[in-house]
Amino acid sequence: MQQKERGAAEEATLDVKFTDLTNALIACKVPEDLFSEEHLKDTFEALFRSFDPEVQFQYFKSFRRVRISFSDALAAAEARLRLHKTDFNGKEMRLYFAQSVHIGSPRLEPPKPDKQFLISPPASPPVGWSQSLDARPVINYDLLCAISKLGPGDKYELQTATPTTPSVVVHVCDDERGDSSAPDDSDQDDKPRPLRQKIVQTRRPDYTPGAEQ
Repeated sequence: MQQKERGAAEEATLDVKFTDLTNALIACKVPEDLFSEEHLKDTFEALFRSFDPEVQFQYFKSFRRVRISFSDALAAAEARLRLHKTDFNGKEMRLYFAQSVHIGSPRLEPPKPDKQFLISPPASPPVGWSQSLDARPVINYDLLCAISKLGPGDKYELQTATPTTPSVVVHVCDDERGDSSAPDDSDQDDKPRPLRQKIVQTRRPDYTPGAEQ
């Protein structure tokens, strides 16, 4: 009874081992003539048909590789064991098990809605998002009052100088007409404004037909 149980355990272990293997091999660095000459293809395929008559081949010329798909993983493992690093057409043939890629879903899923509000045009904002309010402008009324009392040529020191920073001083421009008092709106309405200087364009030279070359 113990021998039968041990044999059943070995068979179960072998089944798990071969089930985990893939049923496809990748032949790397095959001769370039294999992709163009039919007799080399027949010879190459005959090596693997001896292990599985229903084997299928996919040729990738750009990568110099051939994918060999068997009907079961046991035939693929046996072909790899017998033909790996053997000579084919003067070059060493190397066989590797093809890696299977498992994708979570057979169709393309939409992106997660974590940052969809950054897309232009934006989608619906996330839950709990609220518009931030703009800060109220800070108005220094003392500074405005001090500047309004200044006359032409006066200055107002906003910040005193320190050993590491300069002072900040506001200077009021002098009156170009030499009057210390600024004119009010009534004076500006009564007096005509000075005319702006007209820009004189450079005159174009006269055209002389006899100067043709």
